[in-house]
Amino acid sequence: MYKEKQVLLTGALGFTGLHLNNMLVNAGYEVIKLQSNLCNKAELENEIFNLRPSLVIHLGGISFAGDSKNAKLYSVNVLGTQNLLEALLEIKSDVKKVILASSATIYGEQHNKVLEESLEPKPVNHYGSSKLSMEIMASIYNKDLPIIITRPFNYTGVGQHEKFVIPKIVKAFANTDKVIELGNLNVYREFNDVRDICAVYKLLLEGPCQNEIVNICSGKPICLAEVIELMKGISGYSPEIKINHEFVRVNEIPILVGNNDRLKNLTGYTFKYSIKQTLTWMFNEFVNTS
Repeated sequence: MYKEKQVLLTGALGFTGLHLNNMLVNAGYEVIKLQSNLCNKAELENEIFNLRPSLVIHLGGISFAGDSKNAKLYSVNVLGTQNLLEALLEIKSDVKKVILASSATIYGEQHNKVLEESLEPKPVNHYGSSKLSMEIMASIYNKDLPIIITRPFNYTGVGQHEKFVIPKIVKAFANTDKVIELGNLNVYREFNDVRDICAVYKLLLEGPCQNEIVNICSGKPICLAEVIELMKGISGYSPEIKINHEFVRVNEIPILVGNNDRLKNLTGYTFKYSIKQTLTWMFNEFVNTS
């Protein structure tokens, strides 16, 4: 039986999962948090068979590109997703939508400054490769399951781990650190707001689209040097910035910005939060909880 307001969410305790859970609950959804280990096939199949979910959002996985030498990237991001899809295949008559979180890192370094879904993927690290492998594997199930693959570009917000560069910077300003050590300040990224990302997931969940691959992006890149200047204005503080070459990644992609035409066509969504609003939100949270 189709349970219109019931959603199975994997990765519910992660950064995005916590925000998405709250948004869906506030919208009247019953969110069921996956309990099984994605890599435990038998346990996962048993849980899925008992739950028989109609709607699934799969955020579970390893999400930090710095873990690129970790063998778990492939076992969790690829085989864990395969285990989930195999379990859903057993109850496919109940399943109305499956949203899988991939990543914009699958594009790698392209000559095109603005990345659209039709480009040939060229990942430059194991994280991007694991996500591309997941996408290719998932395509096998398209004829039996209504799958949407999302490719989120960089995003941030309250609660993101400080191993990621934006929360690291914001916390340093909130703590009035005298020195902040960073890598390349001249890389351009979209640093979107997690609240916008969650709003997109909700719209994709509720809309009619399926068997799609779609960027989740604003198309508005900014370099870290500009983030530093914004933080100086927000905090009224100016620390010393040191470049630590140990933080510069091999095969660093100089610019990563997406084309969101398909996203707009599918959802009509316009990103609401500016980078300054996001940074202010994060800064205030660090100050209030320190």
